Amino acid sequence: MALFYHVGRYSLLMYKTFSVPQRWKLYFKQTWKEIEKLGADSLPITLLISVFIGAIMTMQTQMNTENPLLPRYTTGLVTRDTLLLEFCSSILSLILAGKVGSNIASEIGTMRITEQIDALDIMGVNSANYLILPKITGFVVFIPVLVVFSMFSGLVGGYGVSLFTDLITPANYIYGIQYWFIPWYVYYSLIKSVVFAFIISSVASYYGYYAYGGALDVGKASTNAVVNSSILILLFNLVLTKLLLT
Repeated sequence: MALFYHVGRYSLLMYKTFSVPQRWKLYFKQTWKEIEKLGADSLPITLLISVFIGAIMTMQTQMNTENPLLPRYTTGLVTRDTLLLEFCSSILSLILAGKVGSNIASEIGTMRITEQIDALDIMGVNSANYLILPKITGFVVFIPVLVVFSMFSGLVGGYGVSLFTDLITPANYIYGIQYWFIPWYVYYSLIKSVVFAFIISSVASYYGYYAYGGALDVGKASTNAVVNSSILILLFNLVLTKLLLT
């Protein structure tokens, strides 16, 4: 019963959220701020994680596939496809669920317990539309930039391994990441990331919007937002993989 309760209340909140903004100029201004706060501010952590994951993936693949029957470009090929198919969309979204999701839930939750949302409602403002829609729009719009940036950074990290170690030559690595490239993998990753961005921002907003109580409840809302966003990301990852790659 609790599941149906939350699904119903979430659906009603999204219905309120996706209504026509009362002031378009203010909406675009808020959306731009959210793009900067939720998207652009996530670039450093995306860069750091992607470079190290790309490097580690290249090292692990090379050290565990030392087989004379395998072509020398296998490491670059495996690193590229792993980054495109899973890390740069699914794993990166799970990481951002912790950063962006907790940020959204704690911000809206603090506004709820300090009665700022109640004040907006009393003034006749659609608080869900005013607070949540710019966050969802901003994050969904910017997530493809993060994904493409992550792809590039991960491949650069792998190239750094080939450049500064003797595990694999740069020529073999570059040939591997170019060999049998399937452009659809990039679009597949971008489609998944847009869905995951909507899940992260909307679920975090839901838990923050209904965080009644005190500071402890804001913390619980942030935790619930991250946990449930992660579960939904894994679920939809399975569904989208089935739909888009079969």
